Amino acid sequence: MNMHSPYPAPFDQGALRDALGRFATGVAVVTTCGVDGEPLGLAVNSFASVSLDPPEILWSIVSSAPSRSAFEQHGAFAVNVMAEAEKDQTLRFAKPLDNKFHGVDWRRGWRKTPVLENAIATLECDVKEMILCGDHHIVVGSVRAIQSQDGDPLVFFRGQFTSLGTPV
Repeated sequence: MNMHSPYPAPFDQGALRDALGRFATGVAVVTTCGVDGEPLGLAVNSFASVSLDPPEILWSIVSSAPSRSAFEQHGAFAVNVMAEAEKDQTLRFAKPLDNKFHGVDWRRGWRKTPVLENAIATLECDVKEMILCGDHHIVVGSVRAIQSQDGDPLVFFRGQFTSLGTPV
């Protein structure tokens, strides 16, 4: 303990990442449109419900992400909850690739935002608010359209994709 503070000494980011990684989360691909209408997307595991009435959700994006400004400028996005069977497709959105949508089945949805056809659930949203918090922005969305279909969810736990606890 620091003698001048009631809080313990700072811990390293690796320890924090390890502790947070012990909380299993679903995996989603969040999509939007770039300035020329081109589809953009990234994989996230920071997605949560905010409110049922009004229908609102949130997710977070690292502030330095090249696509962050596109979410602000387009003003709409889709959260595509990924299926276990779509692990390889999801990995495309977790990497810095030029054309992440190559070979991916998708269509235009709310405000022409890309919607992934093989997602087990999709929430199409308007950006309600973007809040700077540490090294991330929290994106709050107002849900405008929803779709869902059967499938087993892709899960992220301890730094890897899993299938409800079993590595895939």
